Amino acid sequence: MPELPEVETSLRGVEPYLVGQTISQIIIRQKQLRWPVSDQLSKMQGAKIISLSRRAKYLIIHTNQGDILVHLGMSGSLGILQKNDASAPLAGKHDHVDLVTENGTVLRYNDPRKFGFWLWVERTEDSPLLQRLGPEPLSDDFNAAYLYAQSRKKTVAIKNFIMNNAIVVGVGNIYACESLFMAGIRPEMAAQNLTKPRAERLVKVIKEVLTKAIIQGGTTLKDFIQPDGKPGYFAQVLQVYGRKGEECRDCGTTIEAKVIGQRNSFYCPKCQRF
Repeated sequence: MPELPEVETSLRGVEPYLVGQTISQIIIRQKQLRWPVSDQLSKMQGAKIISLSRRAKYLIIHTNQGDILVHLGMSGSLGILQKNDASAPLAGKHDHVDLVTENGTVLRYNDPRKFGFWLWVERTEDSPLLQRLGPEPLSDDFNAAYLYAQSRKKTVAIKNFIMNNAIVVGVGNIYACESLFMAGIRPEMAAQNLTKPRAERLVKVIKEVLTKAIIQGGTTLKDFIQPDGKPGYFAQVLQVYGRKGEECRDCGTTIEAKVIGQRNSFYCPKCQRF
């Protein structure tokens, strides 16, 4: 599923086309997504788009008539096209929502599995979906002292711990596996066994892995396409995720996998010793 770097990539891709534009209509072809598309969206003609932002995996379109909260779900993607472009593709089976601006720009939401959503909220900060979220992983609030303090007396596996949005947002399965590999930490290690030096290292590599993924355009997943229609490229340099049975690029040991918290966890038994 699209993770934080994919959502950030989508945000950066569509933002230049939307900020400052006025919404002429929002076309809803499929109302029944993960949650029903908000009725308020079809009444937003004339709303001016002030800015776009991201919180965790939520993309937020801020307007002078309230905010639109978008989640890509398991397989959602956003694309930009021009309404009057004769070469623009017609809406397909999985194109569920179009946001159309007065200058003819169309933000199209495609979601084969329909696990995403489009919701209207008067103010983003009041949405219960965004309550109790931990800090952004690339912010100064996410630091070694914070992670170490949060991990005390936590017997949960460290991989599940860093994937908990109440601890830190946006560290999904792919990036958790990659970060733990770079930190030399086994994914099943109890969070409470995290030492201060390991916390320092883990925070550092989480930031590095996510930043690199954003720069390279997100992870190439079969369902993920960037707004310009091109896939991301980070998957080409993944160290352990999805590489069970292959040789570790660092030491040559066979990459192993185990299920932790109902998710496949990939690791190198030699490089990840703690």
